[in-house]
Amino acid sequence: MSTGHLSIDLTALAANWRALDAKTSVETGAVVKADGYGLGAAIVAATFASVGARRFFVAAAEEGVAVRAALGPEFEINVFSGHMAGDTALLRDYQLTPMLNSLDQVTRHLESLPGHAFGIQLDTGMNRLGMEWDEWAAVAEVVLAQHPTLVMSHLACADDPDHPMNPYQLDTFRKMTDGISTPRSLAATGGLLLGKDYHFDLCRPGIGLYGGQPYADARPVAQLDLPVIQVRALDAGEVVGYGNAWQAEKPSRIATVAAGYADGLIRAMSDRATLWADDHPCPLVGRVSMDLITVDVTGLDHDPEVLTILGSKQSVDQLADRAGTIGYEILTSLGGRYARRTTTG
Repeated sequence: MSTGHLSIDLTALAANWRALDAKTSVETGAVVKADGYGLGAAIVAATFASVGARRFFVAAAEEGVAVRAALGPEFEINVFSGHMAGDTALLRDYQLTPMLNSLDQVTRHLESLPGHAFGIQLDTGMNRLGMEWDEWAAVAEVVLAQHPTLVMSHLACADDPDHPMNPYQLDTFRKMTDGISTPRSLAATGGLLLGKDYHFDLCRPGIGLYGGQPYADARPVAQLDLPVIQVRALDAGEVVGYGNAWQAEKPSRIATVAAGYADGLIRAMSDRATLWADDHPCPLVGRVSMDLITVDVTGLDHDPEVLTILGSKQSVDQLADRAGTIGYEILTSLGGRYARRTTTG
């Protein structure tokens, strides 16, 4: 093979959804934005639907089109960005449910698609998306009379269970919504793990479904195996890669591997990441370039044909820690050149 193989464990995906669903007594949806966190929105959405998910969340209307094509008409697909200018035809034709974020979006939606399903997003302190308290108070009675499918907000610090922002946002959300009959949602993965006070009527996990923190018990979903193009011997003092960024301190064997930042192996991994040959760790040395990385395989007793960068020995979060980032970036950066395959075990 000349490109890497990205294996997606559908059994692990399904198990993660079931395990998170079992932690609540309310409905559990699934966030499948960013092409299913880089793993393919169609296949991951179909997997979650097969084990019980009925509501799905995407970032933009265009993402919802692919999910609708994969799922068919009987599922609700919610669009976090709401009803943007130019979205009307997509929302109508693909029966997508926008989560309206502002007075402008409320007006646009009710005027251009009267009777079409919608939800509402409220800002409870994150200052990113959603209507603030005064905006909501001004239109709540009118909007609720149109029977929205969901009223939601989003937690800013749920990955830190002890952060004071969590109870602050919970209290604000309650004050903005207590007494309404519309279903409510506050919790993504981190909020779901905070406990039942945060669950309301629907939880909408994202990263935890795909094997990422803060869900420590998640089963790993992605394995990424990368082909070795060649292995060369270096004498002590020889250098590797752009900028002569790594110098051999002793005689070494260096594998040139077919993947780089065009494939989602971000440059911040340079001289930091580890790849694996079965149970043996092999450090990435030198800079990550567009299509290639170089890996020190001196400690192996053979020249490997493949090295693994994601798998049972290294999770997305462990790789992210080495690169100074988070698992979300690792997953969603995975490039289009990989040969993708799904497994069930």
